[in-house]
Amino acid sequence: MTGLPVSRASAAQRPALCGAQEALSAAELSARVERLAAALQAVTPRPRMLGLIADNGPDWIVVDLAAERIGMPLVPLPGFFTIDQMWHAAQATGMDALLCALPGVAHALGFAPADALPGVALSWFRRTAGPLALPVLPDGTSKITFTSGTTGTPKGVCLSASQQRAVAAALVQATQELGIERHLALLPLPVLLENIAGVHAPLAAGATCCVPPLAEVGVEGATHFDPRACLAAIERWKAQSVILLPQMMLALTAALEAGAPRPTQLRFAAVGGAKVAPALVERARAAGLPAYEGYGLSECASVVALNVPGADCPGSVGRPLAHVDVRIDDDNEILVARSGFLGYLGAPADEEHWLRTGDLGHLDADGFVHVDGRIKSQLITSFGRNVAPEWPEAELAANPAILQAAVFGESRPRLAAVIVPRTPAVPDAALRAAVAAANRRLPDYAQIAFWIRAFAPFTVAGGLATANGRIRREAIWARYAKRLEYLYETRTGAGVDALL
Repeated sequence: MTGLPVSRASAAQRPALCGAQEALSAAELSARVERLAAALQAVTPRPRMLGLIADNGPDWIVVDLAAERIGMPLVPLPGFFTIDQMWHAAQATGMDALLCALPGVAHALGFAPADALPGVALSWFRRTAGPLALPVLPDGTSKITFTSGTTGTPKGVCLSASQQRAVAAALVQATQELGIERHLALLPLPVLLENIAGVHAPLAAGATCCVPPLAEVGVEGATHFDPRACLAAIERWKAQSVILLPQMMLALTAALEAGAPRPTQLRFAAVGGAKVAPALVERARAAGLPAYEGYGLSECASVVALNVPGADCPGSVGRPLAHVDVRIDDDNEILVARSGFLGYLGAPADEEHWLRTGDLGHLDADGFVHVDGRIKSQLITSFGRNVAPEWPEAELAANPAILQAAVFGESRPRLAAVIVPRTPAVPDAALRAAVAAANRRLPDYAQIAFWIRAFAPFTVAGGLATANGRIRREAIWARYAKRLEYLYETRTGAGVDALL
């Protein structure tokens, strides 16, 4: 995420894109995009739906911009998707052409090699098993982004080019006072947050977008993250802005607290994807990470609200960006208008003025948005108190001893938690102290009455987390239900202190 450059002269002199092996000026990038766009238009038969599977790098961005230039719907797929998830996306979209760096994956998806295309080094593939039916798309669909959501089957969100540009322009406006000139992409580019806020916004602002391979910044798959390698990359690439998921921020904070060198040029680390406790934001800043929480949805082409220096309220996700309106309905659901959402793949176009986010929240007197939890995950205790479990979970995860936590308590008198320690070596005593510390910040009805250690971290591979770091609550309950049910049966009625 980035702001306007310090001066137009400096913007003209610095590159628009930097990869591991090359740097492209704005003119060179435009020329590459034009070559690929012309080649895609000349292909016979002309592709109706283009897929993209590749590591971070300039080629990925060239494909993204070329497809937009000629109005060819693009389906970017992250490398951490399973073959089954990629297959589902290819079938659902009617994908008939693919630019891909992984021939084995292309073959598994039913594609065969074709002649190379100019402008990119990615391999070009066409479907071999005959054309698929092209689904009805909302008018103006430029990109179909897939999110893993809460089930294993990804859901396609249809976005227009104008919607993506509107978000990028609003981000430039919101962050212009930072004067950021170099953004480093740490998330996979198919993740819409990085695609829009980490590519389209910097390019619109005339800043440099640095896109080395993910392994170089310490990211592997959807869950492996090396914070020291990431910090080294931030320094090596002279990054002034980055985008982080909460688990990444937590790992970077812990590494800095353990003595890792602080980034010397980093000015802005936007954090999104899941709820973050104010104490964790404060920890990150104290450790040398300029963390600012934001909020967004794929349906809104990523960012809806954002904290920035000078307009910052830890505990909130910031004020709404200029291109959207936000309100809270009578059921405390966050609604967003003017977001430009077209609709879901295979569903009728969305014609509602206000988009229902599925998130619970409130607006404070200063206009900051606070996200309190998900409607689907909200639980009601047997005392009739409504609790968004994300709230105590965030308080637990703010402690250095805890990596992840899942809170339960539907129709129960008290809440219980499944806790993943920071490392297997963390003793129960440290977890007990962490729970007690979180409880001191929570009202009695939201306190954790008892807890158990998880067998292993909640991961995508294990089926207990989504790609953006959100836990799969129902799957975790299914895994640990017997142990939690036993505790409820044997300990109900004891006081909180007695159960810790």
